[in-house]
Amino acid sequence: MDQTKQEEEYGYDLFPERKPGEHKKTSIAESLFTFNHKCQVMLQFAVETSPYAKLLLSAMKSSGCKVFKDRHFSCEDCDGTVSGGFDAASSQIVLCQNNIHQQSHMNRVVTHELIHAFDHCRAHVDWFNNFRHLACSEIRAANLSGDCSFTNEVARFNFGLKRHHQECVRGRALRSILAVRKISRAEAEKIVDEVFDSCFNDHAPFGRIPHSKRDAKFAYRDYMNRDRYYANL
Repeated sequence: MDQTKQEEEYGYDLFPERKPGEHKKTSIAESLFTFNHKCQVMLQFAVETSPYAKLLLSAMKSSGCKVFKDRHFSCEDCDGTVSGGFDAASSQIVLCQNNIHQQSHMNRVVTHELIHAFDHCRAHVDWFNNFRHLACSEIRAANLSGDCSFTNEVARFNFGLKRHHQECVRGRALRSILAVRKISRAEAEKIVDEVFDSCFNDHAPFGRIPHSKRDAKFAYRDYMNRDRYYANL
């Protein structure tokens, strides 16, 4: 893949530390007082306590794609417009340490990107050449990660619309595609419309749309108890 094309067409310009030679080493003393240290602490808390993240990590392990914190997550400085990303080329989740400052935000970003990682594991998504594949995963991530929860939408002053959840998912998926691909808005809207119903109704591995942390806890409980159910059949 041509490096310039990769950066311009696939959104890598939003993640400057993804560029060869851009990684910089920091001492342990330095890291204790940087965004990186805070990012690492919030990431650890997310994977240990968020029911969304715990379910996705368990589902990936069951699918043969065990996630290792040090290998598959990377806290980096990013463009100011993004909070995270999934780098399919390295199977690594990027967390934008300069843009994530609250634990609740970290939990959502980790969940959103883990959904992409889960799709990458189970469906062999063609991220770079098939816009329909990308759109489907973005729809699922917006739908299942809590991005469009009532609480988050009220915080954005977006509420009261008919079919609001669906429109939020559609809008966030569209914005994500436009951020990382050189594609017209009209073309992106057409692709999202074509795959929306089937991808919106694909709730794996949650089994339901987790509209709240409480829903996610129930989904995680049901997922962990699934073998007990099948053992009694």
